[in-house]
Amino acid sequence: MIRDSVRNGLYEEALRLYYQMQRSGIEPDRLVFISLIHACRSLLALETGREIHQDIIARGLESDVFLGSALALMYAKCGSLENAREVFDRMPERNVVSWNAIIAGYSQNGLPHEALAFFHEMQVQGIKPNPITMVSVLPACADLLALEKGKQIHGYVIRSGFESDVVVGNGLAGMYIKCGNVNMAHKLFERMPQRNVVSWTAIIAGYSQNGCPHEALSVFYEMQVQGAKANPITIMSVLPVCANLLALELGKQIHGYVVRSGFESDIGVGTGIVDMYAKCGYVDIAQNFFQRMRRRNVVSWNVVIGGYSQNGQPHEALTFFKEMQVQGIKPNSVTIISVLPACADLLALEQGKQIHGYVIRGGLESNVVVGTALVDMYAKCGNVNFAHKLFERMPHGNVVTWNAFITGYSKNGHHHEALVYFNEMQVQGIKPNSITILSVLPACANLLAVEHGKQIHGYAIRSGFASDVVVSNGLVDMYAKCGHIGIAQRVFERMSKRDIVSWTSIIAGYSQNGHPHESLAFFHEMQIQGIKPDSIAMVSLMPVCADLLALEHGKQVHSYVIRSGFDSNVFVGSGLVDMYAKCGHIGIARQVFDKMSSRNVVSWNAMILGYAIHGHGEEALALFSQMQQTDTMADHITFIGVLTACSHARLVDEGRQYFECMMWDYGLAPDLDHYACLVDLLGRAGHLDEAHEIIKNMPLEPDAVVWGSLLGACKIHCNIELAEEAARHLFELEPAEAGYYVLLSNIYAEAGRWKDVAKLRTMMKEREVKKPPGCSFIEVNRKVHTFLVGDKTHPQTEKVYAMLETLYGQMKEAGYVPDTNLVLQDVEEEVKEIMLCSHSEKLAISFGIINTNPGTPIRITKNLRVCNDCHNVTKFISKIVGREIIVRDANRYHHFNGGLCSCGDYW
Repeated sequence: MIRDSVRNGLYEEALRLYYQMQRSGIEPDRLVFISLIHACRSLLALETGREIHQDIIARGLESDVFLGSALALMYAKCGSLENAREVFDRMPERNVVSWNAIIAGYSQNGLPHEALAFFHEMQVQGIKPNPITMVSVLPACADLLALEKGKQIHGYVIRSGFESDVVVGNGLAGMYIKCGNVNMAHKLFERMPQRNVVSWTAIIAGYSQNGCPHEALSVFYEMQVQGAKANPITIMSVLPVCANLLALELGKQIHGYVVRSGFESDIGVGTGIVDMYAKCGYVDIAQNFFQRMRRRNVVSWNVVIGGYSQNGQPHEALTFFKEMQVQGIKPNSVTIISVLPACADLLALEQGKQIHGYVIRGGLESNVVVGTALVDMYAKCGNVNFAHKLFERMPHGNVVTWNAFITGYSKNGHHHEALVYFNEMQVQGIKPNSITILSVLPACANLLAVEHGKQIHGYAIRSGFASDVVVSNGLVDMYAKCGHIGIAQRVFERMSKRDIVSWTSIIAGYSQNGHPHESLAFFHEMQIQGIKPDSIAMVSLMPVCADLLALEHGKQVHSYVIRSGFDSNVFVGSGLVDMYAKCGHIGIARQVFDKMSSRNVVSWNAMILGYAIHGHGEEALALFSQMQQTDTMADHITFIGVLTACSHARLVDEGRQYFECMMWDYGLAPDLDHYACLVDLLGRAGHLDEAHEIIKNMPLEPDAVVWGSLLGACKIHCNIELAEEAARHLFELEPAEAGYYVLLSNIYAEAGRWKDVAKLRTMMKEREVKKPPGCSFIEVNRKVHTFLVGDKTHPQTEKVYAMLETLYGQMKEAGYVPDTNLVLQDVEEEVKEIMLCSHSEKLAISFGIINTNPGTPIRITKNLRVCNDCHNVTKFISKIVGREIIVRDANRYHHFNGGLCSCGDYW
């Protein structure tokens, strides 16, 4: 009866009968004992097994080789290798079953070295291994990645004729797969005379685990063609393939097969289905299936929590983490590393600390992966000091830990510390990987530490990371932000493979370095190469259109945005507002702003700044009041826009009030840009002494922008004494900046102090300071034309100058008088007038009149501040030709119409 119960899997019934036998005085024989030991092994009933062992000893049966082998195998299966070894050593004789038992015991209990040692000793003792021995020893080779030893055993299998055994064949295939030689595993699979579901499943899992998802699917399809029926293990092997390939439709088909086959109740299969839907981005379907699962374990909960976290739904991830504990499921280390990113995404530091407390109470703090996740969470929540403390307490960190720590410093603005720990990491013998490189390159960019960047670039080349497209993108971005756009382009050109990020980086790099033409050229080349721009690429291109005042290009960008469905993206919308404002179309900018389905602080700032630079102070302040009625909190940039609006609209009292409001109502400490705006506001309005007092008493050390604002105001109000003081500071702060010398020289020239003008020229020559030539841009028929001061290189030069001559005649008849005081050379008045005629914006306006339809606006961009004479001339021209002329200079926008300018001659 006991033997029948064991054969039928009724192990507990078999043990109950054994105890009944004892009470009845019936003696079990060796076959009954073997059945009872098998029952204990199957139930992992170690203590009962020990009782039966004592009964065997008491009955003098311990020397039986079959009982000894069964006992050794039972102890090993129950995890008691010490007892197994004790039984094995006491056996008077051992057969192949005995050796197989001890080898399997060591192999299955994570001691592969010992398993191989006993395999070797077995042969020394003259015991010939059988197929069961092979099945026991091959996993040991796999665990050690001992491919050569595995090949030797494969050789023995062939010589012994075991290769036709399907179980041995499966064992060999599994060994090759785990050792990374999936091709050899497949060859072996193809040669197998017969295959079972284990064979098919092993090769599918092998391809999946070795990064060959397409091959895994191919074998799965072939399995179905051959009529082999998948089991739950097969399904659990193929579902991750669907997840990695985002093959949702195939995943749904497998889900259907699972339902038809009755595997849906299998907890492993159910968990795999949840994981597949979550990784394919369908977390709601994953959650619905999870809720229908009859049984769930910690792995099931981990999958759904991780799915929510990875799909940008951190609130739901935390909700399920709490529900898991309510349901009595104890979180493990995988749960912790799945839920901590949700805390980081929400900046939920307090919840992160609670989970940290759970980690400590659960004894998980020594787990390096959990420790790394905690470091990452604290760093992303901005508590880099605690992340540092936690990092220092970790007994040993790996490269992932160091990466989290370095990234934390870099993203929290501690760029110098990020570089220090990058060096320390290598001193500690931790080899940086591609993620480390990507973490530390932004630190180099923010510090403009190009030499450090070059060293990291060298390391990337030596380590083979430079061929990684993501690393190369990081290098392009770093060099561009450090101002080395030429090196950035060389890195870009040497890339064997480029993605949309590569193109976006080089386009943005040229734009940020003041080369908008090159940015447009790369954008066009990207399209020729068949690379489809994404929303980030479009946002990167918008400042290029704005810099060139290339409205037609900007409109093309806008059309592409709408066709691609990017117009609902808040950053794209904000970029369009900024682009239209800077292209001089403040009305369209407002239309785009009003149509935005959602707005953030960037959107409001773009519109407020747009109004400000166009001189629409009242509109800017009205929009700021509207912003205050929303949930969007104003930031430092908002107040730069508000103060700029007050400055350009001569709203002095309002500007003072907003400066105070920024500090007391919003708790924002003014930075140098805000003080520069305040000085500009007061200085332009003639409150030079007050502006000077603000500079003297401000809590920050004034920079060149602050002193430059004062110098510009002195130019407007001809205050030579204060101008000289401002200039002294500027010549110390930025001795190579020609604009400050020119401003002071203009002040001297207007006062007729030609000797001082000459001294400044001598100083500039001695310091090798060169004034940048005036340069203006105009877009006509989607092509941007550039004009320099005195330019005669344009193909239409003769027509341009002829048009100017005509316009000058008409202007003089209308009362125009050239402002020759702006010519800083002691030459005849007639010569000065000729020199004024060739200023770049005048040439661009003349070209625009010739090449655009009557009545249409003309848009010009000037790299310097427009001079008084050009400002006056443009007013006259706007009236003579009946055209609106929009000029964007270095300071603001001027809308000329009917002989007037929107700035009210206040700029």
